[in-house]
Amino acid sequence: MRRTGITASALTAVLTGTALLAPAANAAPPPPPGASTASQHLAALTVAAEGSGDGYSRDKFPHWIDQGDGCNTREVVLKRDGDNVTTGSDCYPTGGSWTSPYDGAAWTQPSDLDIDHMVPLAEAWRSGASSWTTSRRQSFANDLSSSQLWAVTDNVNQAKGDKDPAEWTPPLTSFHCLYARSWIDVKYRYGLTVDSAEKSALTRLLGTC
Repeated sequence: MRRTGITASALTAVLTGTALLAPAANAAPPPPPGASTASQHLAALTVAAEGSGDGYSRDKFPHWIDQGDGCNTREVVLKRDGDNVTTGSDCYPTGGSWTSPYDGAAWTQPSDLDIDHMVPLAEAWRSGASSWTTSRRQSFANDLSSSQLWAVTDNVNQAKGDKDPAEWTPPLTSFHCLYARSWIDVKYRYGLTVDSAEKSALTRLLGTC
């Protein structure tokens, strides 16, 4: 039965020992700029009301594409962000552990993890990606060169959905600074807009740095 919330995850940890509360996050995508640069980049972003979601489909952001050596993007992130990860011939992890930066929970089964797009695909669509080519949307959805992709607890990622920082922030407050810096970096790299509530929330989160 699939977990439906953080409380259920904690209960699973107690009953099975498969998840532990960890003191720090382990995920390690390329780091975003520091808080000072992030603040400058945030100021440079265009503030505009979010566009329509009309026409949006995840299929318009081809993701988990082949990255070579038999690995797709999801598998590359799992190998990158885990500890002592072993894989089979198909590149799927057969062992290892992962710590979710969003909630501090540790997992030993890759099926307990989602690969989260820091700036969700639907949010990107409403912030300017609707006018991109499919090729650019594919690059965005599989971007291993920025802090766009994170291995996180699956039900926490599902709680985030396509919400921006004015609507949702990670349960682990110690991650809020890095979350804001990463979100801003992705939007800045891709020339996406922010709405006024989103910008205010990001400013507040940068204040935790």
